[in-house]
Amino acid sequence: MSDTNKALLVIDLQNDYFPGGKFPLWNTDTTLANVEGAIQKANEKNIPVIIIQHIANEEMGISPFFNKGTEGADNHERIIKAAPNAKIIIKEFADSFEQTELESTLQELNVNELLVCGMMTQNCVTHTAISKKAEKYKVSILPDCCTTVDEMIHNIALHAVSTRVSLIPSNEAV
Repeated sequence: MSDTNKALLVIDLQNDYFPGGKFPLWNTDTTLANVEGAIQKANEKNIPVIIIQHIANEEMGISPFFNKGTEGADNHERIIKAAPNAKIIIKEFADSFEQTELESTLQELNVNELLVCGMMTQNCVTHTAISKKAEKYKVSILPDCCTTVDEMIHNIALHAVSTRVSLIPSNEAV
């Protein structure tokens, strides 16, 4: 399979998950640096980068974070700088395919392999990787480019999903 058929999905690297945000996660500095490296390699190999941004549904009431129009809901500036031409997909569910343009974007790009990374490992990352709509793709999660509330939950989530998708370090996958 050629690199031109891959896409790098960068899920929810948004300000609320970083120090100073409304729900800071574990290991964000290292994760951010690793994701930047994966984006750089993807750019060098002409692998499309797709940024997926969670915006809370206002009709469901005020969310603890990721509320539309807030700085916390914005994608981290270093991710935007690393991938200035990336398509941005807005979602409101853990599964990045659910009621979004992700599927049509992947079809337009003729993608057949997904490299998935982002925040939170046990939620949006795994739900996207094992989505019913992801079944037609070869899917890999880049564990070094993911994080969540703590290392234990991160590792439990990766182990749980490892029977369904590949876990490949970013330096080997991209």
